[in-house]
Amino acid sequence: MEFAFEVLDLGLIDYEKALSFQKKLAKDVAAGIRQSTLILCEHHPVITLGRQAKKENIIKSQAELMAKGIKIANTNRGGDVTLHLPGQLIIYPIFDLRRLGRDIRLFLRNLEEAVILLLEDYGIGARRQDGLTGVWVGARKIASIGIAINNWVTSHGLSLNVDCPLDFFSLIKPCGQDIMMTSMAQLKELNSLKMEEVRERVIEKFKLLFSFGG
Repeated sequence: MEFAFEVLDLGLIDYEKALSFQKKLAKDVAAGIRQSTLILCEHHPVITLGRQAKKENIIKSQAELMAKGIKIANTNRGGDVTLHLPGQLIIYPIFDLRRLGRDIRLFLRNLEEAVILLLEDYGIGARRQDGLTGVWVGARKIASIGIAINNWVTSHGLSLNVDCPLDFFSLIKPCGQDIMMTSMAQLKELNSLKMEEVRERVIEKFKLLFSFGG
């Protein structure tokens, strides 16, 4: 069965607006009136709570977060607490799994593989961690994953720390775990790291892993 997808770059967008857009797009994909779509964007600072989230994994009070301009949003993705902010590339594949073998595990592994292959391009050796989703470099996490699936169409996806302020992650227990986060810029000291280039490489990796027969 053929599978191809289009790409939409939403730039820097409020989380709630992107979520609303995802929901509409997913319904259209499920109904067969729109092609599977890869959304790329960045978000203004926001802490999101997945379906398994525990509020105690937000370390600071809501008043302290508001003072820093950080919103809190409940969401229907899997996983616990995570943080989005500018300098982090957000990747939302709104993909029809009916055209990808209805294999959720393979879909998740391919999300991780796309990041691992991308980081290889920059000389960063990344890996999976047994029993967990996401991508690690050494003991630090660089990409987080949380998805939702409705009518075999995926939404939400993954976040990759490109060049974002890592101190913000001290406000939460990322993914409900006592872990440290890292970024591409921190690892490579890439002062000239361009988000536009990273986006293009992400698209390349997704086409490599997901596109066939299109």
